Amino acid sequence: MDKKYLAKIIATENEGLQMISACCAGARVKISDIKFLKTNKIFLISIERIKVETNQEDKKINSICKFDFVDRVKSKNIDQNNKELVLELIGIDYLKNNDDYEINLMFNDNAHISLKTETIEVRLEDQNEIK
Repeated sequence: MDKKYLAKIIATENEGLQMISACCAGARVKISDIKFLKTNKIFLISIERIKVETNQEDKKINSICKFDFVDRVKSKNIDQNNKELVLELIGIDYLKNNDDYEINLMFNDNAHISLKTETIEVRLEDQNEIK
């Protein structure tokens, strides 16, 4: 596949985060593809998403959503031992809490992950097209 169709979106404020959220809505995430690299303060989530931003509804893309400067990760209603469990990402939003941000990843079945970060630094990077 032509590289130029692979998106790379970097968000450092609300508008960019909303764009990433829109691109990720409906994406499928396997529990085993969610990683928190504590020492590097990086939270990674590998998703399978539909290429919505180019109106190519039939194209599925493997993407990595990377959150930097993450101090703490909390999850709710997610069985982390069930590595094969697939969740559907509904959206991403955030709250500002004094000097910190709380980025919330909302999934189906009332599951969610909240990331405590000192700044918004999120990138969505497409890896490859799913044939």
